Amino acid sequence: MASERAGGGAGDPAASPLCALLPGGRIRPGTAVSTGGDMPLLLALAAEASAGTAGWAAVGLPHLGALAAESAGLDLRGGLRVDRPGRHVVQVLATLIEAAPVVLAGPLDRVSDRAARRLTAALRRSGSILLSSGPLPGAEIRMRVVSASWEGVGEGHGLLHGRRVRIAATGRGAAAAPRYAEMWLPGPSGAAAPVRDAVDAAPDGVPAPTGLRPELRAAG
Repeated sequence: MASERAGGGAGDPAASPLCALLPGGRIRPGTAVSTGGDMPLLLALAAEASAGTAGWAAVGLPHLGALAAESAGLDLRGGLRVDRPGRHVVQVLATLIEAAPVVLAGPLDRVSDRAARRLTAALRRSGSILLSSGPLPGAEIRMRVVSASWEGVGEGHGLLHGRRVRIAATGRGAAAAPRYAEMWLPGPSGAAAPVRDAVDAAPDGVPAPTGLRPELRAAG
């Protein structure tokens, strides 16, 4: 059963900049969100949604990297992966929705309306959150990156500080009115960051990683 996050609303100065795009400043339990094929956006939403929960799962995302996920703020210790569910993707998703508070999914644009209704019913029963990397029939919130530029390299040298993006969000019900926000995604730390904070905190260089990063657990 997914739990509602305490705090983190759009008016909270410590909140993620993504909160400005969400009705009430958060993803409500039982909600499906599509992210327009942008992996950093998918990971940032997953980190936001899974904070303070028991874990998360990823289905049909074989290229999901542990380093990118951890940098975005996901707790790898609570993650489960099913990289290649094949033709059983809907069954796998429905099962994990009943067990994990947050479920990430690969492209679901070929899912039938009947299958989409099955997933919606599972979300309502469990209160879990489904985040799709691509189009998702029946998604309550639809997000997409409408512009993006990497910054930090000057005159042919230097290191990238982050990717500055403009994100559009719309959907159904309380999310019907279009919303827009600019942010670093990813920012200097790898997580989403407000533009003003990211500019102030942008380092001159990014240190090379030391040691081994934890691995995501894979199933299937």
